[in-house]
Amino acid sequence: MLSLNLPNVLTILRLLAAPGLAVMFLYFHRPYADWFALVLFLGAAITDWFDGYLARAWKQETRMGAMLDPIADKAMVIIALMVIVGYSSMSPWLVLPATVILFREVFVSGLREYLGDTAGTLKVTRLAKWKTTAQMTAISVLFAQGVFEHYLGMSAYGMDDVLVGQILMGEVEDLHGLRWKFDGMVWSGRAGLWLLWLAAALTLVTGIDYFRKSLPFLKEPR
Repeated sequence: MLSLNLPNVLTILRLLAAPGLAVMFLYFHRPYADWFALVLFLGAAITDWFDGYLARAWKQETRMGAMLDPIADKAMVIIALMVIVGYSSMSPWLVLPATVILFREVFVSGLREYLGDTAGTLKVTRLAKWKTTAQMTAISVLFAQGVFEHYLGMSAYGMDDVLVGQILMGEVEDLHGLRWKFDGMVWSGRAGLWLLWLAAALTLVTGIDYFRKSLPFLKEPR
């Protein structure tokens, strides 16, 4: 019988929220889509901590929760990265760390499926938890970058590039807040990119560690 306690319900809601990130960009114009995606992603990231904490505190850890929790995490990260890369300029500085993260998640998921029940003996490490935190923080900041970018575009609508440049240089009075929106876009973009590279590095290290620990179970019987 399936256990639908509160921690499991939160995990299921997080799993359902994953495709909702992409749906936001189908039914809403930007920057509202960015706002909704950011709020949805942050809410899911918060429940990721709460469902695990409540399950341990209330002694409600279940096989269903143990199965769904990593799936929900991976679904959120993969779909969010697809959306961010799809709506970006396809910069290699963004695509490369996203590719590392996606490759690792698919590889480890396939490895877990092959190992079956044995995968349960390979415990989640503290570094793997830091990896997930870094991924979710980076994605949240990159969604915020999209918010700044499109509010800047809305404020600068109808202005030519020369006028926008003069406003940003302080030569013309900034009546529409272009300066702080531009700074927010630049700094959130830089911070998000650095955090994504950090997340990619942690993702790669934890992936190698997981593969190394699984090697004894992959050897051919003599």
